[in-house]
Amino acid sequence: MTKSTQNNDLNAEIAVHRNPIIRWTLFISGFILVGIGILGMFLPLLPTTIFFILAAWCFARSSEKFHHWLHTNRFFGKYLSNYRTKGGMTLGSKIFSISLLLAGIILSIIFATDNLYVKILLGAIGAGVAWHLLAIKTLKE
Repeated sequence: MTKSTQNNDLNAEIAVHRNPIIRWTLFISGFILVGIGILGMFLPLLPTTIFFILAAWCFARSSEKFHHWLHTNRFFGKYLSNYRTKGGMTLGSKIFSISLLLAGIILSIIFATDNLYVKILLGAIGAGVAWHLLAIKTLKE
């Protein structure tokens, strides 16, 4: 996909709301969702991609500038665009995500709790999220 085709594709989904109250509510919500998505990069039980997708939706209805920023961001824009346009993740993204997830889960099980049921729950959640990531279509680099 060429850069101009990608920009046209991004512009096609933008429909900035005319009501300023709704526009500002969506704009602020977009930043909150980006913040939660960034936290999800580091917290193993918090998903990341869904918050960036929701933030993109909010920005598409509130700010063309920030919608474009989100999709072209050097840290997570590529992942969001791959997921949105191609419906998948690269093998490297999967390996990185699952490694970070498992490291966080294992550290949480070892250091965060002594409760056996919580440890089992953390393990089950980690296994479920890892399974979900493995089930997503794998894209070529």
